Amino acid sequence: MTAKSIAKELIACFKRGNKLMICGNGGSAAEAQHFAAELVGNFEQKRQALSAIALTTDTSILTAIANDFNFTYIFTRQVEALGKEDDILILLSTSGKSHNVISAKVTAEERGLKVIDFPRKGNSTAKIQEYQLKLIHDVCRITEKAFERILP
Repeated sequence: MTAKSIAKELIACFKRGNKLMICGNGGSAAEAQHFAAELVGNFEQKRQALSAIALTTDTSILTAIANDFNFTYIFTRQVEALGKEDDILILLSTSGKSHNVISAKVTAEERGLKVIDFPRKGNSTAKIQEYQLKLIHDVCRITEKAFERILP
């Protein structure tokens, strides 16, 4: 997917009153938080807050789920609790093989959420992360323009 096509999905989601959830592990977990912060706060200009949640931030939820169920379900349980039909779940991963991210994807699809698996371009973890960060910024820039005249 391109920045333009991802932004188009996000814009439609936010205009419907739905939300974005983002998940990933390690550096991708940090990027999930970064992405949500850019949308809830602002990226390059003031505009209304957009409903985005990083599923990587609540240590009590993460550790309880990992302890009581299994680490595989740390995002799945949150999608079950928070996800509604027509919300979007973005998957950030450098390998595309993380069991907890795959499990969240399956649950999201079963519940009628749109799933966007961020593309992985590059031949190393660092290059993939650099590509995904640029894509996040491009998506934020395009999405923000659609809401620039709507201030709180």
